[in-house]
Amino acid sequence: MDQQWLNILESAGIILAIIGGTIVIALVFNWFFRRYIRRSSLVMRTDPTNYQFLRHAITAVIYAVGFGWALSTLPQMKSITNSILATAGILAAAVGFASQHALSNIISGMFIVLFKPFRVNDRLYLRDDRFKGVVEDITLRHTVIRDFQNRRILIPNSVISDEIILNADFEDDKVISWVEVNISFDSDIDLARRLIREEAEANPLTLDGRNPEQIAAGDPVVRVRVVDLLEYALRLRAWVWTRDNADAFAVRCDLLEAIHKRFRREGVEIPTPYRTLVEKKELPPNARLESAAQ
Repeated sequence: MDQQWLNILESAGIILAIIGGTIVIALVFNWFFRRYIRRSSLVMRTDPTNYQFLRHAITAVIYAVGFGWALSTLPQMKSITNSILATAGILAAAVGFASQHALSNIISGMFIVLFKPFRVNDRLYLRDDRFKGVVEDITLRHTVIRDFQNRRILIPNSVISDEIILNADFEDDKVISWVEVNISFDSDIDLARRLIREEAEANPLTLDGRNPEQIAAGDPVVRVRVVDLLEYALRLRAWVWTRDNADAFAVRCDLLEAIHKRFRREGVEIPTPYRTLVEKKELPPNARLESAAQ
């Protein structure tokens, strides 16, 4: 009896040691690999998408090998090996049916990493802009998107691979930001256009997006045109090139403030809609009846 308990304790100790070693190896691997990914992305300017997915895949293999090794040390597992082999076909079919959704996520994740419709750090807009943010990670099961309020959106890989995605950073990171300002009909259009162009070109985040032909033709760095005649105003639009979508948002916010201050100093009016209210005099009761009879 004592020998039996010693064997059980010895087996339990081996299993715990294997499981503990597996967890430690996985944690150490994740720490070193994550550090390498961060350093490569910042210093060598490499795309971290492949590394992130590879990290998750290798971690899964480490856990699968470690836990499988721990289970193989059980004496009971050795005694039922033949039975398991006999029913391997049935088990494979059952496991395949039960895990087909998980496998579809893994395969979809592999296709995402292979064909790269989006990458880690890309800005995505999904489902009519209801979900938008920056891709933070691509795991074996889902894609992690950090929205602009620092919340995480977890989307299964099989779902996001079938989505229509607006990727603001696909292929070329440069974007054009539209900065629109309304001026009154009495304002000087040429003055307003010059002020908007000066403020836009003075912003340090503005890029020169002109091609050689436009430069030779003397086109301005920032184009400003009248794009609409509203009920109470003229709408001017400036096309401002920036390095990426984040800079585009910052430039638009900075320019709206700078243009507003410059317009006030230079006497360009930003109009507000006017409404005329007509208050009708209340008719006497008899006059109402006569009016209704007519």
